[in-house]
Amino acid sequence: MKTATLGPAQRAEALARMAERELDILVVGGGVVGAGTALDAATRGLSTGLVEARDWASGTSSRSSKLIHGGLRYLEMLDFALVREALKERGLLLERLAPHLVKPVPFLYPLQHKGWERWYAGSGVALYDGMSVSSGHGRGLPVHRHLSHKRALRVAPCLKKDALVGALQYYDAQMDDARYVTTIVRTAAAYGAQVANRARVVGFLREGERVVGARVQDVEGGGEYAIRARQIVNATGVWTDDTQALIGERGQFHVRASKGIHLVVPKDRIHSTTGLILRTEKSVLFVIPWGRHWIVGTTDTDWDLDKAHPAASSADIDYLLEHVNEVLATPLTRDDVEGVYAGLRPLLAGESDATSKLSREHTVAHPVPGLVVVAGGKYTTYRVMAKDAVDEAVHALDQRVAECVTEDVPLVGAEGYKALWNARARTAARTGLHVARIEHLLNRYGSLTEELLELVVADPSLGEPLAAADDYLRAEVVYACTHEGARHLDDVLTRRTRISIETFDRGTRSAREAAELMAPALGWDGDQVEKEIAHYQKRVEAERESQRQPDDLTADAARLGAPDIVPL
Repeated sequence: MKTATLGPAQRAEALARMAERELDILVVGGGVVGAGTALDAATRGLSTGLVEARDWASGTSSRSSKLIHGGLRYLEMLDFALVREALKERGLLLERLAPHLVKPVPFLYPLQHKGWERWYAGSGVALYDGMSVSSGHGRGLPVHRHLSHKRALRVAPCLKKDALVGALQYYDAQMDDARYVTTIVRTAAAYGAQVANRARVVGFLREGERVVGARVQDVEGGGEYAIRARQIVNATGVWTDDTQALIGERGQFHVRASKGIHLVVPKDRIHSTTGLILRTEKSVLFVIPWGRHWIVGTTDTDWDLDKAHPAASSADIDYLLEHVNEVLATPLTRDDVEGVYAGLRPLLAGESDATSKLSREHTVAHPVPGLVVVAGGKYTTYRVMAKDAVDEAVHALDQRVAECVTEDVPLVGAEGYKALWNARARTAARTGLHVARIEHLLNRYGSLTEELLELVVADPSLGEPLAAADDYLRAEVVYACTHEGARHLDDVLTRRTRISIETFDRGTRSAREAAELMAPALGWDGDQVEKEIAHYQKRVEAERESQRQPDDLTADAARLGAPDIVPL
């Protein structure tokens, strides 16, 4: 299979090709569900297009807890079907579809009551492990274990001695969510899908009652394309209702946004060899290992303000610090926080007033001929959501179409990853890079690492780390533009890398170096470089200001102080 390259030329060509002839399927929305839907359709042999108004995964799909998990707490809600489905998907991703991107991660659950709680929680975790194995794809993870008080403190010395009487340790999995989505998009393109980010749907084409296409604005170039398709899939997450409004039809269901915020702190602030999962009065709180950092989250509150840039308020940050400090021997303070990010969950409205009780299951509907809507769900089950959406669209195509095959389609970079991992010391010796750098690349790009190493061979300076963010090589910035569809500085510092949340300066000290590396790949002149840097700095200033505000309304107003996109 030829690896797809998502550079500026390929984007322009994709837009032109989508407008040339009628597609079988046009997917609107470049988050994990939209990307997965495009991959599903393309691998069934359907002519497929995918458009995204901003950047790949720029909404919910880059702002999650970075977990691939069955949802242990849904067992307590007796939602066995959802957990079983998610555990199967977790196993598939770990073992077959994306072993380079999805990794096991341990969690410690502190017990606070003697006797009954160990039995109660232990039964739940044992059932969780059992359902994982019975799915046929769960044998790659260690099973849970019971720990005494002393053993638990040895595993997690950060905990207060009186915060637990013992503990359970179990495994789930994690990934870099934005990188994962970009990899799905590249895989879809490799199987023939035409894909374009910064391409906004501004209206739908109608013939009588039927939707027959979309009017798509090139946000970068300013042109507008009429893209015709036999079926359109609306996979726009929290924007589902807004997209439906473009056809003037009332949807069969509504999506409510629930805000979840996360804090990123350095690894040395929490002394533990395992992640933590803690109960709160509203939900659960995770402390998740993240390279040289920890991610602490999340909240679960209703949000009806700006969807593009949900803001974390001072109250949100205090909530997380207060709850995590209940169990930490050395409390975290505001000064320990490197990064903060907020995301919106698209929840199906109608079941409950509290967003924490709204459904994490998904729904597919066909509100008008020619338009399929998919909404709700969990990141982990994106592939099932995509399958259901394409199945619904196929019913109306009036032709024989192959069944879904994505259960057996590894994402680009997966093929050969394990062999390259085994040979990483040889690769390090051959390239002159430290073996830790090769491991970093393999766990972000898999077998596509060879493409980055070719950039370094052509220009050895690209093998150096970024001066103010030395986890990342300069080559990764260039590669993001030439191969992964990055169009702006924010795309690179926030999604292709995680510099915006992994450094105390929020990426501002890396902005100039990154922008100057991007300029040749994207054809920027000096003025555009300065615009990109200024825009990024304004974005960071607006986010910092929002995080000082006491509530959602004032935080939202402060965050909107920065413009959304840099004009070219």
